[in-house]
Amino acid sequence: MAVAIQIADPDDHRLDDYRSLRDVSLRKHLETEHGLFIAEGEKVVRRAVQAGYAVRSFLMTARWFDGLTVELDRAGDVPCYVVSVEVVEQITGFHVHRGALASLHRRALPSVEDLLDGATRILVLEDIVDHTNVGAILRCAAALGIDAVFLSPRCADPLYRRSIKVAMGAVFSVPWTRLPDRYDAIPRLQDEGFLTVALTPAGDALDLGSLASDLRRVKVCLVIGSEGPGLTSRWLGSADVRARIPMHGDVDSLNVAAATAVACYLIRAAV
Repeated sequence: MAVAIQIADPDDHRLDDYRSLRDVSLRKHLETEHGLFIAEGEKVVRRAVQAGYAVRSFLMTARWFDGLTVELDRAGDVPCYVVSVEVVEQITGFHVHRGALASLHRRALPSVEDLLDGATRILVLEDIVDHTNVGAILRCAAALGIDAVFLSPRCADPLYRRSIKVAMGAVFSVPWTRLPDRYDAIPRLQDEGFLTVALTPAGDALDLGSLASDLRRVKVCLVIGSEGPGLTSRWLGSADVRARIPMHGDVDSLNVAAATAVACYLIRAAV
């Protein structure tokens, strides 16, 4: 079981994994260098441990200790730093509403081939650099029956703290990986028998709703671009179908995560 260690000094070097969690550039450097990620909140910490990620340490206020005894036991002989609310806020740089965090070791990402095996509904994300959007999309994928998510090299990190929090830990349940070559992605998936559907607000794109009944009977890959610019011309041109979600009034498009949720629902497999 994890070993409880009381710490009162916010400058204690043992707490370094949890410092300045709002500094994105610093966190990218530290977490990449050490192969770590941070889980924030009781529910997210629980899901990360249950998913089998190896824990480096825990950080929490005393009130959360009893609620995480199963996870503390499962983590083995690792430190659990118990601190005051004030110390947590000094270290992290913000108020932790559910005052439990964990520093966990990243795992090697699965291969594209492994994730395609048996999959019939997949997402491919091109250059979605906002962590909130990536987290929300992963949550949608987990909730709406997507078998795997593939990210272009420039996409935001699904294991960044904000992504995990927005996903409510769904990042640990839906399979995902990085694409080694962004330009090879669409042809490769087509070779695997997927109908590639590029989501775009363009007026000349097909209505996704009108395609839904046919799409439910084939292997489908939804291709999603970044908010604002959308998909690059190369990815749009490579897709088998360009599809849109019709809008009403003066709204030209949905947020990328909301649009992905609608599209995932429409292409769900026939049951």
